[in-house]
Amino acid sequence: MNKRTFLKTSSVLAAGVAFPQLFSCKEKMPPRTNWAGNLTYSTDNLYTPKTVAELQETIKKVKKVRGLGTKHCFNKIADSTENQISTAEFNKIISLDKDKNTVTVESGIKYGELCKYLDDNGYALFNLASLPHISVAGACATATHGSGIKNGNLASTVVALEFVNGKGEIVNLSKEKDGDEFGMAVVNLGALGIVTKITLALQPTFQMKQIVYQNLPMAALEKDFEAIMSIGYSVSLFTDWKNKNISEVWIKSKAEDIKEIAPEFYGAKIATKNLHPIEALDAINCTEQMGVAGPWYERMPHFKMGFTPSSGKELQSEFFIPFENAYAGLMAIEQLNEKVSPHLFITEVRAIAGDELPMSPMYKKTCVAFHFTWKQETEEVLKVLPFIEEALAPFNPRPHWGKIFTLKPSVLQSRIEKLADFKTLMTKHDPEGKFRNEFIDLNLFGA
Repeated sequence: MNKRTFLKTSSVLAAGVAFPQLFSCKEKMPPRTNWAGNLTYSTDNLYTPKTVAELQETIKKVKKVRGLGTKHCFNKIADSTENQISTAEFNKIISLDKDKNTVTVESGIKYGELCKYLDDNGYALFNLASLPHISVAGACATATHGSGIKNGNLASTVVALEFVNGKGEIVNLSKEKDGDEFGMAVVNLGALGIVTKITLALQPTFQMKQIVYQNLPMAALEKDFEAIMSIGYSVSLFTDWKNKNISEVWIKSKAEDIKEIAPEFYGAKIATKNLHPIEALDAINCTEQMGVAGPWYERMPHFKMGFTPSSGKELQSEFFIPFENAYAGLMAIEQLNEKVSPHLFITEVRAIAGDELPMSPMYKKTCVAFHFTWKQETEEVLKVLPFIEEALAPFNPRPHWGKIFTLKPSVLQSRIEKLADFKTLMTKHDPEGKFRNEFIDLNLFGA
């Protein structure tokens, strides 16, 4: 089997959500790929409705369909062999409620397009992912996250959402009125319908500083993992699994909380220039470091809002385990350093607060996340992943819904406490299974 055939047929690889062509109706197009280029989508049929009415009409007339956002997934979660619907035209800010401290936006808007508006109006989001170029609905549907032991994933700030279900009906759910059904629908994997708008909780705007340290011995994490991950508003550890070393520690803090910058941090030394997470790469597109204050949205991501990343020749995987197992999980992966390092660009270690969203990997538990940015060596990565999954098995790891994993469906399903309830909700809103695809069928229903 050649590489192209493998990527089109693999049940665990080939990815995500696509930069849409701005057509108001279906168009015949050249083959489209995800951001990383590791997937060619399985259909040429892409719809880009401009109104909810057009979206309803499209959903009613097709037999099978999946939604597309900004193509930053690395597996087949958004793929379809028949039809895809882009939310590119659903990209507006609808309203800002200063009484309830919420903002309502259309689903396809990118975080980078929303943040300055919020800041100009005195508000901030609670968290951002490392890239600000992803759509709000896509990020929430897959429980995408930033970092911070007290910060939930991006979906945890959703307080209301609207979607068009498999019957073409407009459905509105809110945290206040719809309780369990709402919570079940937020991290929806695109399996209930196409989200059209989302309401997010806000906090007052703030200034932020980012400080980077280099070469933290992994041994320092054995007794002080929680203290290290709690030192800032958001903390990220980067390692290539060589020499039992954390190559970089990125600490993002509210400016008011930084009184002075220490030259050392648990044995790590303060960086003397801006750094890329992969030290050998130019940091020009990374957010400002060196303790320079700036708006929250210009510090919380790792990469600048104004910089749109080109197709990244990489693959990504990520696994979540309970935070209390963080150091044990770290050491379990470290034992695999000779298998992992040759195929790796970098691993990022983050903490994420627990939430009340049943399909989220952080459901009811604060987690540590091990995020692997791989070289685009598909066959080799697929061989390494089972070793990582097995090493973390004592801690019941959950994968990121939008990244590459090889867990057996039965094992994954056993780790989703309320999977039966989610399937019931799928039947309610999509009785004909229009939004089911290979990824959903395999991972939620497969043996």
